[in-house]
Amino acid sequence: MADRIAGELGWLVLTMNFRGCGAAEGDFSLGGWLDDLAAAVAHVADLGAAGVWLVGYGTGGSLAVAEGARNPAVRGVAALATPADFDDWAKHPRRLLLHARQVQVIKDADFPASFDRWAAELRAVRPLEAAEVLAPRPLLVIHGDRDDLTPLGNGRAIAEAHGSAELRILSGAGHELRHDPRAVAMLMGWLRRQRIAAETERYLAGEVRQAATDELRRGGDGDPSASS
Repeated sequence: MADRIAGELGWLVLTMNFRGCGAAEGDFSLGGWLDDLAAAVAHVADLGAAGVWLVGYGTGGSLAVAEGARNPAVRGVAALATPADFDDWAKHPRRLLLHARQVQVIKDADFPASFDRWAAELRAVRPLEAAEVLAPRPLLVIHGDRDDLTPLGNGRAIAEAHGSAELRILSGAGHELRHDPRAVAMLMGWLRRQRIAAETERYLAGEVRQAATDELRRGGDGDPSASS
């Protein structure tokens, strides 16, 4: 997907693993994963990107909405099969901690240093509230109507909280939307529209700057219309 976006849109694309996942160092915490995303946005900006769009699946989509809400560098977000909250995790934090150890996203036996702070982060990340703050920046929500892991109501709630999100519901689709060609096509179309909108905005901004420069130049040349 990253190669396709880069190839077809000509964009710089960064993919990442959250801490504790794959070869990434560190141990899972929801706040830590949000900080990982913030670091990724900052890195892309440091590479010279004029704007940053975030795309996330599942928990990654929730965190993308949350990061977009707090980070003005994020121009838009696409969230696929995304949970509207982490209340299920927050209700049973010790069970989640045990599961995180079992699947090896927490490897350090002494982590977390404070269980209470670690557990509190599960309630601190609020995708619905973040979606409201993210507006009016664009939000694409794609959800399958047969998603038994993250039911469709989650996607509807996020789109409703935003107020002007594009909600796309895939008939017969489950949770693994990254493998659904319809979801991929919708995402690519949305990203193309974002590129066109960004290019148009830059063009218009350049026109305004040029007009202002021309006006100043005429004033400096003694244009009567600029005299008092």
